Amino acid sequence: MKVTVTTLTGEIFPLEVSADLELENFKALCEYECGFPCSEMMVLHNGIPLMDDKKTLEGYKIGENDVLLIQRMRNPAQMSQPMSDLPQIDFSNIQVPGTSSQARGSPRSLEEDPAALRAALLANPHHRALLKERNPPLSEALESGDLEKFTNVMRSQQREKAERERERIRLMNADPFDAEAQQHIAEDIRLKNVEANMESAMEWNPESFGQVVMLYIDCKVNGHDVKAFVDSGAQMTIMSAACAERCNIMRLVDRRWAGIAKGVGTQKIIGRVHMGQIQIGPDYLQSSFSILEDQPMDMLLGLDMLKRHQCSIDLKRNMLTIGTTGTETTFLSEGDLPPCARLNRAPSVTEDEDKQLAEAMQRSAEEASAGPSSVPDIPEEKVNQIVQMGFPRELAIKELRKSNGDVNQAAAAILAKSLQGP
Repeated sequence: MKVTVTTLTGEIFPLEVSADLELENFKALCEYECGFPCSEMMVLHNGIPLMDDKKTLEGYKIGENDVLLIQRMRNPAQMSQPMSDLPQIDFSNIQVPGTSSQARGSPRSLEEDPAALRAALLANPHHRALLKERNPPLSEALESGDLEKFTNVMRSQQREKAERERERIRLMNADPFDAEAQQHIAEDIRLKNVEANMESAMEWNPESFGQVVMLYIDCKVNGHDVKAFVDSGAQMTIMSAACAERCNIMRLVDRRWAGIAKGVGTQKIIGRVHMGQIQIGPDYLQSSFSILEDQPMDMLLGLDMLKRHQCSIDLKRNMLTIGTTGTETTFLSEGDLPPCARLNRAPSVTEDEDKQLAEAMQRSAEEASAGPSSVPDIPEEKVNQIVQMGFPRELAIKELRKSNGDVNQAAAAILAKSLQGP
């Protein structure tokens, strides 16, 4: 007959056994599969421990497709004690693997005393670092310095883990042909495979969990130092509005090229500088810039500029080579990166981005429609008077329409807005 054997650690394996097989021989088969010594093995059927090793499986009324649970009992005295309820969950699993039980004390005492557990973790920087990686919520509560918060998080995790374990044991003893039980068993197997895959990656490929330093180079735009991000995955070269102001090229922005840039999030494109010079080493290279309104990095060298000058990214030598001139420049080290490149997290897509995109597109459409041909009631010379004061044309037209063509009132309104705080 076929039986399914599971352990508290999540191992599941089928066995083909005879009904007249004695329990001690059945334990020997299980020892080969799970690695538990027979002397420390407790077999449970429908939550009832099987105590007589000389009794057969048929004598225990174990039938076809039944599920048996194996628990490892490290204390031999526990083998002779009946189990009145489900096994207690060992909270020592939150401890980092690789530490001995002697080094961390009694798991049960630490579980019952959050203050002792917290003190033990605070006293060991290595454990804290691994706890931060394996259990971020508990690590955050630990670093907060609040014992009550740490206790609440720990107890909450204990309850959740115990509930999951009870549910798993219930499903193990349920009808094996039940669709819900099979679905949960499949999910347990999948999660186990994910954990095994991560452990293998941490052992054989630990560098995949590290931070990758982005590719930045030093350059100059209009004589001003700029740290440019080299991104062959970007279609165009972009620059932030703040950097364009600093480099004094906002006066060259063609606002007819305004629009919306979509990628990870959305950003408004103010316009385009059709031709500008980027100095990389001794070379002066021509490039165009799309100016973005809210761009965290100063400048991004996109594929348009890289292909135009036949640039080559040499990761072996950590250099960018300008193919048209042969000039080489070294990528910046991590300590030389700008603050925006040192973020310890990837940008995330928020739920409001669709709304932001719609609003940005609407503003762009309104500004595009606010040209001279669409406002015949405002003379062109009045618009030019405000533009000559250094204000954007779109804003001049908007305020002139509000003030019924009064240049002084429109200029005063624009000036008042520019003086308002953020």
